[in-house]
Amino acid sequence: MAPYLLRRLLLIPPTLLGILLLNFLIIQAAPGGPIEQVMAQMGGMDGLSSTRIDSSGGGEAVASRSDDNSSSYRGSRGVDARFIAELEQQFGFDKPAHQRFLQMVGQYLRFDLGESFFRGRSVTELIIEKMPVSISLGLWSTLLIYLISIPLGIHKALKHGSRFDVWTSSVVIVGYAIPGFLFAILLIVLFAGGSYLDWFPLRGLTSENFSELSTLGKITDYFWHLALPVLAMTISGFATLTLLTKNSFLDEIHKQYVLTARAKGASEQQVLYGHVFRNAMLIIIAGMPAALVSIFFTGSLLIEVIFSLDGLGLLGFEAIVQRDYPVVFGTLYLFTLIGLLLKIISDITYMLIDPRIDFSSREN
Repeated sequence: MAPYLLRRLLLIPPTLLGILLLNFLIIQAAPGGPIEQVMAQMGGMDGLSSTRIDSSGGGEAVASRSDDNSSSYRGSRGVDARFIAELEQQFGFDKPAHQRFLQMVGQYLRFDLGESFFRGRSVTELIIEKMPVSISLGLWSTLLIYLISIPLGIHKALKHGSRFDVWTSSVVIVGYAIPGFLFAILLIVLFAGGSYLDWFPLRGLTSENFSELSTLGKITDYFWHLALPVLAMTISGFATLTLLTKNSFLDEIHKQYVLTARAKGASEQQVLYGHVFRNAMLIIIAGMPAALVSIFFTGSLLIEVIFSLDGLGLLGFEAIVQRDYPVVFGTLYLFTLIGLLLKIISDITYMLIDPRIDFSSREN
């Protein structure tokens, strides 16, 4: 086990490097960078002889309009070439691409994720600030999904073909067919003052007077705000896991070792939880890392927008739109690292559930 884990840990740096390099090359080829974003802002300021743009949050740069500019940047016509040169230096585009990439990798080795181009703050501070929202949505929705899906999937497998199996499958299919954001809008219409009831808040993770509440009041207020967004994410996420659990258990129940265990006099509970459970759960555990990363960091984007929750999903989306490259690459680096570590944790969980798995004999 130890040699296998060591090999997996040693594979993390080259994997991260490859992912960062590939995305860096794609970003370089994509049109519209941060300088073009500044040019677009300047293009909307008509009637001004000079334009002040705070593109880093820490200071102001003055641009004088000039007709002799020959820059290749889109939207830079009529802007002083000296101002564009200052922007290039400020954003680091005065250096060749390979130097910028090596500098970024060197910073990431020190866990320095850099400074945002347009927010005037470090990427680490932004991630820490947005993390409570994403962790709250991801943690509670994942917990509910697994608490509902695994028992329901097991019961459906045991009652395969029954009325219970048929009508729960109908509910699961309907839940899978309805997108999470559409269900979120329905919840708002029904329960958040849309057209009917006004039971739940529609904005933020906590109330404005949160600091004045008692401990019990803070807990109640926190879950009061989370109820609708977590429910919206759970409805759209439990269907796949339920069917996966059911099919996995069905496949194991009909295997020869189950028939042998029953022939030896083992009870149904011993057969189900002593033999079938650990084998059937392996395929579910295998997909857990990808599911966690998706739910925590990418699956909540539309939910965050609909319920006005400022989390990591919204941060990443806005960074892509604004071409805020330090935020884009910083979040990519962090999420990829977390995903790789979760994959190793899932392998360890494999061994805990089924000690027959021998990692030392696996070849990468």
